[in-house]
Amino acid sequence: MSVETFKTKQGALYFDGGKCIHSRNCVLNRPDVFVPNVKGEWIHPEKASSGELQAIADDCPSGAIRYEETGQAQPKPLVNTLHIRENGPYALNADLQLGEESCALQKMALCRCGASKNKPYCDGAHVDIGFVATGEVAVVDSPDPESQSGVVVVNPLKDGPVQIDGNLEICTGTGHTVNRVQQVHLCRCGHSNNKPYCDGAHSKAGFTTES
Repeated sequence: MSVETFKTKQGALYFDGGKCIHSRNCVLNRPDVFVPNVKGEWIHPEKASSGELQAIADDCPSGAIRYEETGQAQPKPLVNTLHIRENGPYALNADLQLGEESCALQKMALCRCGASKNKPYCDGAHVDIGFVATGEVAVVDSPDPESQSGVVVVNPLKDGPVQIDGNLEICTGTGHTVNRVQQVHLCRCGHSNNKPYCDGAHSKAGFTTES
């Protein structure tokens, strides 16, 4: 699915339907800009100011919505975070790189149920399969990092977990920090008994991926 671009007086609003996890933050908070349940054109950035469009983009957990003001560099996150959504995906907020390719993204919603047809991204399949996995996991004793920012590399391992390298705070869905890492292997098959961490269950489950 191609990225839709909407030019504004001060910049551009981007919508990537392939990354949308249907959190509905946009249509619930600004139904005049993202108009639900209509045929044809449903995105109207002219209804909001530049600051309001940036707020809408900031509130999008998957990075499907981005806003870039002309001549303004996107500020990098001061703290890299990964939130474990209850019965849902991993929500990343960092200066992100996917594998060896720079992707100019700061947000990703990564599948952790194993059923997404758009791996490594979440596509909402966790709802369809009734995936159950808590977002409130146990705290791991971890030292305070020297830095909380910087580039975070997301590397989905074929037929296995997603490896993440970089300074990262792992948080519960409600925002409590439970671990601080510089490298972690996260379950994305949905079968680990040590969620969110990989325990090798993907091998027994016969989990396979194309990416």
